[in-house]
Amino acid sequence: MSSGLRLVAALTLFGALYAAFAPGLQSASAEDTKGLSAAATEGKQIFDNSCISCHGRNAEGVPDRGPSLIGVGSAAVEFQVATGRMPMARQEAQAERKEPQYTREEAAQIGQYIQELGGGPQLPAGDHLRADSDEDIAKGGELFRVNCSSCHAFGAGGGALSSGKFAPTLEHATDRDIYAAMLTGPQNMPVFGDNQLTPEEKMQVIAYIQNLKSDQDPGGWGLGRLGPVPEGLAIFLIGMVGIVIATLWIAGKS
Repeated sequence: MSSGLRLVAALTLFGALYAAFAPGLQSASAEDTKGLSAAATEGKQIFDNSCISCHGRNAEGVPDRGPSLIGVGSAAVEFQVATGRMPMARQEAQAERKEPQYTREEAAQIGQYIQELGGGPQLPAGDHLRADSDEDIAKGGELFRVNCSSCHAFGAGGGALSSGKFAPTLEHATDRDIYAAMLTGPQNMPVFGDNQLTPEEKMQVIAYIQNLKSDQDPGGWGLGRLGPVPEGLAIFLIGMVGIVIATLWIAGKS
């Protein structure tokens, strides 16, 4: 009987404490969202539920868990979340693209919250962020070969880097993904700000990359578009062996 009374008393005390402090907590929560846009308010709710444990209550970062997001901008957040790189399953050499846990709209909402919290690079509006003319595609190809092909390969298939890192394939990248990557330089990628590549040039690069996906290798066998190494190997194994066989056949006939 006494244990039952103690349980009731404890529950009553807990209820009283909650009633006393809950209005203060609600007031603090309302104060946190004061001044935020509707999209940023939605993003804050998602952030508080899923990101706070690694990036901190105010996105200031948590040592040995996650970096500060102050100043990274909405572009970086949308890229990482919409491509499934964040949240990370575990600490690795780099975050890999995987099935995203949030929709593109939710990723943009989280990004808007971080944007209003600390500013940073932003993406243009819309999903179509590429130039359309053949001339722009050709110009984008020149820019891609100069700035991107050394890591992503000439066919945008990706390539290995040092220390277990790699430049990913661009096969599944959307216009917004590519623009955000150039603008923010995720992981090992350098930042291509508007001083390095103008917005027009970024859209030309995107046009070239997206055109590669529909290009049916009009010059012949693509060999995975991995560059000169497999091409040289194919020349040696097929071309040189063919020449040797042809030479032996001619010698035998003569």
